[in-house]
Amino acid sequence: MVDNEKSSCVYKNRDAPVEARVKDLLSRMTLPEKIGQMTLIERSVASEAVIRDFSIGSVLNAAGSWPFEDAKSSNWADMIDGFQRSALESRLGIPIIYGIDAVHGNNDVYGATIFPHNIGLGATRDADLVKRIGAATALEVRASGAHWAFAPCVAVVKDPRWGRCYESYGEVAQIVSEMTTLVSGLQGEPSKEHTNGYPFLAGRKNVVACAKHFVGDGGTNKAINEGNTILRYEDLERKHIAPYKKCISQGVSTVMASYSSWNGDKLHSHYFLLTEVLKQKLGFKGYIVSDWEGLDRLSDPPGSNYRNCVKIAINAGIDMVMVPFKYEQFINDLIDLVESGEVLMARVDDAVERILRVKFVAGLFEFPLTDRSLLPTVGCKEHRELAREAVRKSLVLLKNGKYGEFLPLNCNAERILVVGTHADDLGYQCGGWTKTMYGQSGRITDGTTLLDAIKAAVGDETEVIYEKNPSEETLASGYRFSYAIVAVGESPYTETMGDNSELTIPFNGSEIITAVAEKIPTLVVLFSGRPMVLEPQVLEKAEALVAAWLPGTEGQGIADVIFGDYEFRGKLPATWFKRVDQLPLDIESNGYLPLFPLGFGLNRDSVENSKKV
Repeated sequence: MVDNEKSSCVYKNRDAPVEARVKDLLSRMTLPEKIGQMTLIERSVASEAVIRDFSIGSVLNAAGSWPFEDAKSSNWADMIDGFQRSALESRLGIPIIYGIDAVHGNNDVYGATIFPHNIGLGATRDADLVKRIGAATALEVRASGAHWAFAPCVAVVKDPRWGRCYESYGEVAQIVSEMTTLVSGLQGEPSKEHTNGYPFLAGRKNVVACAKHFVGDGGTNKAINEGNTILRYEDLERKHIAPYKKCISQGVSTVMASYSSWNGDKLHSHYFLLTEVLKQKLGFKGYIVSDWEGLDRLSDPPGSNYRNCVKIAINAGIDMVMVPFKYEQFINDLIDLVESGEVLMARVDDAVERILRVKFVAGLFEFPLTDRSLLPTVGCKEHRELAREAVRKSLVLLKNGKYGEFLPLNCNAERILVVGTHADDLGYQCGGWTKTMYGQSGRITDGTTLLDAIKAAVGDETEVIYEKNPSEETLASGYRFSYAIVAVGESPYTETMGDNSELTIPFNGSEIITAVAEKIPTLVVLFSGRPMVLEPQVLEKAEALVAAWLPGTEGQGIADVIFGDYEFRGKLPATWFKRVDQLPLDIESNGYLPLFPLGFGLNRDSVENSKKV
C-alpha cells in the first residue's frame, strides 16, 4: 500500500483517536461485514474460511471445548493465533476478539492457577486481593492467546438454593460492589480523568472484562436459575444494578445479558433495561453480549421462530450475539431484518461501533497475536502464592470448641486421621467451571489437595492416616488419634444443574462427620459453593467447623490457617440459614433468624471475648 493510501485509512493509524478510527472503519464496511462483527461463534465451527469470509467478530470456546485434552497455554495460543491470522486475511483485516470463561483463574486451561470461586473471595472482604487476582488472571489468559474474560459475575445472590450461588461475591450489593475491583485487575486501572462508561484496557498484559449477568439473575423467585426476578425498579436498582455502576466507573468494556427475566420479561429482549438504563442512564459505551444461545431462549420451544428472536434481541440493545453454532442462520436473518426495515441500520451501526471501539481500545489492531513472553506466568509460583493467600483469607471459622480453644491444631501430634470425599480430590476442591463447565473429580490439573497440604505441614514424626470412608476398625480404635480432620461437601455443578432445594451435605456427609466426631475430636472442613444444612448433631459433636467454600488448586492455604501459621479472617458473605424452609432469608426483614448471620466469622478476638464472658 502506498503512503497516501495508508494515510487515508484512518482506522489503521494507531495514533488517530479511537472514535475517528471507529468512524472510518465503519464507513468502509458492507452490511454482511457489519453483521459478521456482531457474530460470536464457538471454536469448533471456526474454520479459516468461516472467519475470513464471514468477517466473524469473535470466537469463544465452551468450557471443556479444548484444542485437545490437557492442552497447555501454548497449545491454546497456537489455536487462537490461527483463528486470528484468518481474520487478518479478511478484506478489512479486522481482528477477532477471543473470549474464554476465566471466572476463577484461566480455569479452562490445564496448569493454570485456579483461585477460589467468588463466594470465597466475598468472604475475604479484601478488594485489593481481588484486584491482584484479576491482574494475575489477565496474564495467564493473555498467555493462552485469549483477549476477553467472561468475568466478573456481579450477581447478588439472594437465596443459596440458586445453582450459581458460588459465582456471586455475596448476598448484598455492598459486598459485591466492593469486589468489582476484579475489573481493574483484569483491564488495568483507568486514570481519574477517564470518561465514565467508556471502555478501558491498559495494555497487552490485560484482558477485556465482562460484567455479568445483567441483571437480577441472583434474585429470581424460588432461586430458580434463569427464572423471574420480581421487584420494583427502585429495588432492582438498589439491590442488583448497583454493582454494575461500580464496574462501569472502572471502564468495564463489555456486559453480558442475563438469561433471567424481570417481572416476567426476558432480559435478552428488554429494551428498557438494556438500552434506556444500561446504555443511556448509566452511560455504558462498551458492547452488550448475549449469553450462550440466549436468543434461542426467547421463544418456546427454544430456537423456534429464530428470526423474531434476532429481531427483538437486537432491537432491545444486544450488540454481539453468542450464537454460537448456527452463524449462517443468524447472519442471514439479521441481513434480511435490516433490508426489510425491521431492524434499522442505525441500530446495527451502533452495535458495530461499540464492538470496534472495544477492539481499538484493546490494541487488537496493533497487537493481534499472542505475546509468548507471558507463558512463564501460567501457574507460576507467584500466582500460586497469591491463590494460597486468597484461600487463607476466605476461610470462615463457624465453631471452635466450647471456649474457642480447639484450633489451631498441633502439627506435631502423634497420629492424625484424615477422612472424607473432599480431602484428596482436587476437582471437588475447585468446583464447577474448572477444566469443563460442570467440573470433574480427581487430579484434573496441577495443584495441592487438602491431604497433600496436611502431610506437608505436619512434623516428621506425625503419622497421617487417610481413609475416604472411615472403616469400623479405625473408628473403634479412635483413641489412637490425637484428632481427626473430616473434609466433606458438594460435588461440582454449574447453573441449573446446581439448583438445589434441600442443601444437605452430599455423600452422607453429616453421617460421616457424626460417626467420626463421636469417637475422635474432630475438625470439619466443608467444601461448598454456598451455606449448607448443618444438622444439630454435626454442630454439637464436631469440635470445630470451617467453611472453606471452593478454594481452587492451592490447598496449602487451609493448612496454613488450621495449624496456626495464620489467623482466621473470613466473614460470611451470605447468611447461614437454620432450615431450608426459612429461605430466602432477607437481612432487611424482621424475620431474619439465621444460624449464623451475614458477616459472622470467629477469630482470635472472638475467642478472647468468649473467655471473658
